Amino acid sequence: MKDMGEASVILGVKIIRKGDSILLSQEKYTEKLLKKFGHYDFKSVNTPYNANSKLKKNRGEYISQTQYAQIIGSLLHLMSFSIPNNVYTVGRLSRYTQCPS
Repeated sequence: MKDMGEASVILGVKIIRKGDSILLSQEKYTEKLLKKFGHYDFKSVNTPYNANSKLKKNRGEYISQTQYAQIIGSLLHLMSFSIPNNVYTVGRLSRYTQCPS
């Protein structure tokens, strides 16, 4: 066993120490996902999810079932580490993994 000092990244989660606090960041992983799925150049918005809204059938651009499952899986991974407030939204979207269109 070898002591390599304090860890700065573990499983893609960047660890930032500031005084007595520790900050966990997945900024690079999030950027990688946005680039992978072609949404990197979009502007971000703060839109809370309305739990009473009904999801409608996709009438826009077609997305394959495999790619939809990859997006949902990536969001589940991201959410489990750093964005727990998106649990309901991602969980609701994951119900449509079998037939996203």
